[in-house]
Amino acid sequence: MEDAYARSVTEVLDFFRVDPRRGLSDDQVVRHARIFGKNELPEEKRTPFWKLVLKQFDDLLVKILIAAAIVSFILALINGETGLTAFLEPSVILMILAANAAVGVITETNAEKALEELRAYQADVATVLRNGCFSILPATELVPGDIVEVSVGCKIPADMRMIEMLSNQLRVDQAILTGESCSVEKELKSTRATNAVYQDKTNTLFSGTVVVAGRARAVVVGVGSNTAMGSIRDSMLQTEDEATPLKKKLDEFGTFLAKVIAGICVLVWIVNIGHFRDPAHGGFLRGAIHYFKIAVALAVAAIPEGLPAVVTTCLALGTKRMARLNAIVRSLPSVETLGCTTVICSDKTGTLTTNMMSVSKVCVVHSVERGSVISEYSVSGTTFAPEGIIFDGTGMLLEFPAELPCLLHIAICSALCNESVLQYNPDKGNYEKIGESTEVALRVLAEKVGLPGYDSMPSALNMLSSHERASYCNHYWESQFKKISVLDFSRDRKMMSVLCSRKQKQIMFSKGAPESIISRCTNILCNGDGSTVPLTADIRAELESRFHSFAGKETLRCLALALKSMPTGQHTLSFDDEKDLTFIGLVGMQDPPREEVRNAMLSCMTAGIRVIVVTGDNKSTAESLCHKIGAFDHLVDFAGHSFTATEFEELPALQRTLALQRMALFTRVEPSHKRMLVEALQHQNEVVAMTGDGVNDAPALKKADIGIAMGSGTAVAKSAADMVLADDNFATIVAAIAEGRAIYNNTKQFIRYMISSNIGEVVCIFVAAVLGIPDTLAPVQLLWVNLVTDGLPATAIGFNKQDSDVMKAKPRKVNEAVVTGWLFFRYLVIGAYVGLATIAGFIWWFVYADSGPRLPYSELMNFDTCATRETTYPCSIFNDRHPSTVSMTVLVVVEMFNALNNLSENQSLLVIPPWSNLWLVASIILTMIFHVLILYVHPLSVLFSVTPLSWAEWRLVLYLSFPVIIIDEVLKFFSRNTNGIRFKFRFRRPDMLPKRESRDK
Repeated sequence: MEDAYARSVTEVLDFFRVDPRRGLSDDQVVRHARIFGKNELPEEKRTPFWKLVLKQFDDLLVKILIAAAIVSFILALINGETGLTAFLEPSVILMILAANAAVGVITETNAEKALEELRAYQADVATVLRNGCFSILPATELVPGDIVEVSVGCKIPADMRMIEMLSNQLRVDQAILTGESCSVEKELKSTRATNAVYQDKTNTLFSGTVVVAGRARAVVVGVGSNTAMGSIRDSMLQTEDEATPLKKKLDEFGTFLAKVIAGICVLVWIVNIGHFRDPAHGGFLRGAIHYFKIAVALAVAAIPEGLPAVVTTCLALGTKRMARLNAIVRSLPSVETLGCTTVICSDKTGTLTTNMMSVSKVCVVHSVERGSVISEYSVSGTTFAPEGIIFDGTGMLLEFPAELPCLLHIAICSALCNESVLQYNPDKGNYEKIGESTEVALRVLAEKVGLPGYDSMPSALNMLSSHERASYCNHYWESQFKKISVLDFSRDRKMMSVLCSRKQKQIMFSKGAPESIISRCTNILCNGDGSTVPLTADIRAELESRFHSFAGKETLRCLALALKSMPTGQHTLSFDDEKDLTFIGLVGMQDPPREEVRNAMLSCMTAGIRVIVVTGDNKSTAESLCHKIGAFDHLVDFAGHSFTATEFEELPALQRTLALQRMALFTRVEPSHKRMLVEALQHQNEVVAMTGDGVNDAPALKKADIGIAMGSGTAVAKSAADMVLADDNFATIVAAIAEGRAIYNNTKQFIRYMISSNIGEVVCIFVAAVLGIPDTLAPVQLLWVNLVTDGLPATAIGFNKQDSDVMKAKPRKVNEAVVTGWLFFRYLVIGAYVGLATIAGFIWWFVYADSGPRLPYSELMNFDTCATRETTYPCSIFNDRHPSTVSMTVLVVVEMFNALNNLSENQSLLVIPPWSNLWLVASIILTMIFHVLILYVHPLSVLFSVTPLSWAEWRLVLYLSFPVIIIDEVLKFFSRNTNGIRFKFRFRRPDMLPKRESRDK
């Protein structure tokens, strides 16, 4: 029944044909079960494991690598190769891809847990009326039309319409669904609101919420998927994971690189068609296979095999740094998404505020001798911890607040008119509540006031253990005053009273809504001398004025406290006793904003990130909180910046678009509105981070570009999110964004480093094939260079320090290419030099080296006809390992120098010296140690087809390698100047490179 909230009790009962005194019959239960189904969230079909694994290989670069591995393996078998050499290259490539696939599968498996954990919020049992008898049944057996009884502590088993109140009131904590900071009072009358949201349905009990006060009966109107929890599940199922900005750009670059590789491979093969018949190959077909093998080696050289592993490693290192900032990353790719976040949709309760109701103001009457004098006190402390200081109206600290009569009696009344519990949780290291937040706030106030008569009171309390300190003062007052009778809170009286006895005296303490308490008072307690004086009309007016100021301008939740001396021997209370009270004081409480939120929000604005506060609370409360935070001072008022969900939905399409661009506050929302907001912002090309802690937030967390859950939040929210804030602190998000930006900058640097290195390898093989000289590098040597000598420095580049102005720049555009036109030209130049230097080292050994054969260059170009001609040298010289060793060493050393170039995109090494990243220096040293090992340790040198080098050969390696730094310094100089911009457009290939919109230029 979709509109049960708008129908009367009689209409709802008639709809289900149920008698409220007997409940459903067995036949009706069977019939309703067949029509409406079971009361449980259906299990979602899991993605088969094999599909998850295959999904990880659905990437163009990965497919090319797999194809290259298979082809190289087949060619090795055709050539008769066996053992380690035949399997080494394809095996290593497949191992790398398998490791990356494992990370992807684990990430996707975690995402599916959110749906499972949603089930934890379903009730296990329910007290049901059937056939005229109450019985406790499994909640899964409930059907629409069942009459269910609920009481304090009950978890609501299904969506239900209230039909009968069995106590003075019924209050339900539905924060997990709506995000409201206080429990909600339920009633029987129907709701007439149009487009009613959950908060408007005050006669409906929602599945998964908890009763915190009272007892009532209700009729089930929705089960399973047709409940509030079911709609959240459906929203989560409709949300598909989208690729992160970096993933999209890497995919684009992969497609571009694949086209380039395919073109070069075909070109190399075509260029060498004339050499297919060379006698050295033993026939046309063998010649074709030989050059096809070179083309495959070229493909392997061009693809940075280590790129997926290095990206994963860099993101993992970033998550470790974020964990130190209390941001626990659940999805690795989401790390860099933070870097381009443009909008943060922040939950109010628990994120911007502490979600711990605290008394912040106390108002008492000081004296009435010269006209009434009202005193106000401020109370520090924003959590449930019994730690805080009380200040008077001038800001002076009160050393012994319990010495003041009104404050003392406020503490006593707060401790006795209270059904809540404050306790210390040693596992979490914090103080927790059981019961109503407002009552716990009063318990904490009693602790802050302390006890009278002890000069060392504050320090003495601090010496107690946390467990003893939690309610020490409250327990003292409870031991001094014995409770005799209680008058529970009721909606018509809006107050509660407790009758206590102490030393043969009977006293009644009352607390409640200020308008109810003040109207019942005839006297007041003076804080100056402890005297009791009559309450005059002037004082009453002034107290009411102060109350309206607290509740209106400051949006505090107010309670008034009072007492009354009762006749000795009275053992019960009646409503008639609640008159002629003595007013003690007024307390104002709030869910206080976190102290660090203001600076964090200002940092967001400086960084070009907009913050939208999203809450289920009402508009005035939320606007007041935003003013208290102080980060919205730039807005004259919230007109045009603050909208309720209903107001926003009623706007025409064009005005809604404009409202989205100006919005700072979104109130009275339910789960579907949060998801709608995320989608609307994403349609405007915003990158959205959404925070949340309740079950209600899960669909929006899943839909957002990056979902951020609170550490103290529900398991559902944490499972649906990409990141969890261990400290629930908005400021941590800002620190994480700065880290995300730094990670992206470093990721760009090592991607560029690997690309330029691979271009060098491609140039090396391509030029060697065009010149017709022997293969400069064996496939196993190329693999070593790609994985070890490229991988270690590339990973270390991920440790480049965060720029000091990282949070002063605007967010990068989502469509910003990882490698732009000018940059690609730069790395073509660097890559070309790397390749030519490698070829030069190879040719030098044959033509000029004292230890080499010193052949004429023409002999080197005609090496493949050596066996058919008479020569002055043995043909076996072309199988010598020295020239390829020199080439490989030049390639390794030049890439180490190139790694230093990547300490910064445009800054000179004179500005950012090598020792600014000691990890990079260490990785270069370690890489060179590895390289020396394979040169000088015999089994390794045989495996990699290398040989030890002489000092003359090492000297040449350094001569050929160092100029790469000079070349890049020149290119960086152009980048820092306007000429670099002109080059950028001149060398741009818009048909081949990932595009950027003109606004990004």
